[in-house]
Amino acid sequence: MSSRDNLARNLRLLRAAKGMSQESLAHEAGIHRTYVSALERREYSVSIDRLDSIAASLGVQPYVLLMDELPRGTLEQIS
Repeated sequence: MSSRDNLARNLRLLRAAKGMSQESLAHEAGIHRTYVSALERREYSVSIDRLDSIAASLGVQPYVLLMDELPRGTLEQIS
């Protein structure tokens, strides 16, 4: 699986676990909602700066968004 695939999956899982809509995540991270949607659909790749702001909004370290598998308990921990 590619980093883009991992980001799309983990972003969707973490956002849902936190109970955030694409719109609320986008607002918190200072990006547009359609950008969040495009990331989740694997249409865009992400810059390091955007990765940092998205991760901070989700309450995780940036590397977590790119992992092949989320560490056990991550979803429960952020909700």
